[in-house]
Order: sequence, then C-alpha cells, then structure tokens
Amino acid sequence: MNLAGIFPALTTPYREDGSVALDYFKANLARYYQTGVAGGVVLGSTGESVLLSAGEAESLLIAAKESPAPGKLLIAGTGAESTAETIEKTKRAAALGYELALVKTPYYYKPAYRSEVYLRHYRSVADASPIPILLYSVPIFTGVTLETPEIVALAEHPNIVGIKDSSGMIQRIVEVAAQGPKHFQILTGSAGVLHPAFASGAKGAILALASALPEKCVELHELWKRGQNAEAQALQQRLALASKTIVSEASIAGVKYAMDLRGFHGGLPRLPLLPLAEEKKQRIAQVVGQLEPAVARA
Repeated sequence: MNLAGIFPALTTPYREDGSVALDYFKANLARYYQTGVAGGVVLGSTGESVLLSAGEAESLLIAAKESPAPGKLLIAGTGAESTAETIEKTKRAAALGYELALVKTPYYYKPAYRSEVYLRHYRSVADASPIPILLYSVPIFTGVTLETPEIVALAEHPNIVGIKDSSGMIQRIVEVAAQGPKHFQILTGSAGVLHPAFASGAKGAILALASALPEKCVELHELWKRGQNAEAQALQQRLALASKTIVSEASIAGVKYAMDLRGFHGGLPRLPLLPLAEEKKQRIAQVVGQLEPAVARA
C-alpha cells in the first residue's frame, strides 16, 4: 500500500436544520478528486467525528464509497475509547469496502494510560482488523502522544502500516524513519511543516488545510518529488501562514469558512463549536486570496 501524496481530512457539511448534508459531502469529494489528491479521510478530527451520531458516521462512510474514483484511497477513521468498539468500527469500515483505517489513541483515562496500554490496544485492533491500520497521534486534541519507542514497537506488527503524526515534531519523524521497518510509512498531519516532514522521511500527509487548499498542498508535494526544493520551501512558508491562520487559530470553523471562499461546501461547524467572528473571517479571506482565487460553487 503506497500512502504517498496528499489526503484531505474531509469535513462534514450540515444543512440549516443541522442534519448532515450527504449531497454536499459527495460534491466536495468529487471536486477533490480533480485536484491531484491521493484520496481522503472520512471521520477524522476535521470531520467532527466526535460530534456525530453513530448513524451519521455510518452514512458518511457509505456516501464516500458511493463516489468511487480509480486510484484514490479512502481512509476510514475508526478509533474509539474502548478497544472493543474500535475493533467493531474497523470491521464495519472493512465491510463497507475501506482498505485502510485510521485509529486515534484512546485518551479519556489518560492518567492510567502508559506505553503498555497503547501497545496492547493497537496490537489487539491490528490482530482483529481485516484491513491494515494507521496509528493516529493527535496530542492537540487528545492530550496524549505516541512516542518514538511505542511507534517503532508497533511498526513491527504486519497489519500496522504507518502513522499519522499530528504533533508537528520533525524529530519524531526522523527517529521513526530511521528506526522503523522499511514498510512502515509516516504521514504528517501538520501543513505548517509539510516540506520539512517530506525531507525527514514522511511519505504523505493528511491535512485539514487540504480541505480548503488542496491544489497548493498537492503542488508542494509535487515540487518535493521533482527535487525543486527552493520552490517547495517558498511555498511552504506561505502554507505555514495559511495553516496557522485557518487551522491553528480558527479550528474547524476556519477550515469550513476557507472552503466556502473556495467554492466548496463548508458551512458552519456543529455546536458546541462556534462560528467565526467577522475579524477572523476577514483575516482568513486575506490569506486565502493570496494563495488561490475564489471559485464559484458548482
């Protein structure tokens, strides 16, 4: 399984009554497929997965598979707090035709969680899963981090094929790339360090920013592949500002507003997440306008 390339972290659009808009979701996915992305992630953090009901989550998984595209890889977010539920969700994703599952770290009982907890959890999921899994370390949301020794130990499992590391720590990418087995693939979740991550051993990226600016994220990856490092570094500096403004400072509401500016179906986040203040909207509009023109919604 080749995980090179850019994978947008797909957002969940809602109607005015708050229900999930599956037609908007499919329309977004169809547009992403025209930009050179490698695929997409359904039910990740940017998809507000923790704010969805089980039925809504299932409907999104099904909707994404109803919009197939040759050569594109859809990844299902299946992580849950219990090992048993994670296995159940992963098996369900496999039954729906997904080839890869993204499994976030459990975090609720973090004072009781040690390395051996994560080793047993992930090995149990990988043993039971019909499809390969990606580890998912996202400390900004969970408050816990998979460290290098844990990642390297888990990388030896034949059904654990890689990690999405959203810590932004380049040193960890360097360490895992050096110590892990050759088949183990690293994907960064931080657009602010995209070029350094590639230079340090990452094969690809799963990015919230790619939901709003897929073309620029793909362009940076292509520049890296062609060895045009000066151009890639220049673009990285612009994407770092965009990532800070849109993702880090404005969170999912910022990503969705930037998507609206680009002609995608963004919309509002689900409560308790709040809409953006006008000042932040203006700042995001300025940053987006410097990178890509506004696009009329199809």
